[in-house]
Amino acid sequence: MDLQKLTLDNCEEDDVMIALVRLVKRIPDHEFFFHINRINSFCFERIDDLIVEGVFYTYHFSAFRGYSRESRTCFRFISNKSVFSVQKKEVTELFAGEEEVKFLLEAYPDSDYILTSPDKCADFSLILLPENLCFQLQEIPLGFDEKLFHTLQYYE
Repeated sequence: MDLQKLTLDNCEEDDVMIALVRLVKRIPDHEFFFHINRINSFCFERIDDLIVEGVFYTYHFSAFRGYSRESRTCFRFISNKSVFSVQKKEVTELFAGEEEVKFLLEAYPDSDYILTSPDKCADFSLILLPENLCFQLQEIPLGFDEKLFHTLQYYE
């Protein structure tokens, strides 16, 4: 009988998995995390904002962290849309390509949060999400060559 090599992770070597969280309706961060903390055995807390520097603006994205003792995994929720921005200098160009509001994942503007973990192939199913507030998670790979990959690694 031939032995087959089993792979536990089906992730690419250089990719990291993230999950997109879409809310059914717009609610404040604190209300959303109140519901998440109520149904999970571990709690998420607000941490320092993730900050992205642009040419004309400095963008702030809210971030929340929680640690699961059972799986020994840390999870982070980061808002996909900037919560506020600080203008550094006047926009004088017609097509500057930078606006007052920025999305971390511009291809997914309908996503409210990005769920990450330092583990290469984290199991996001460990987090219970309120059924009436969120759609099902969408897991996507984030390649090493993408700008957000390096931003997230910096904030780990």
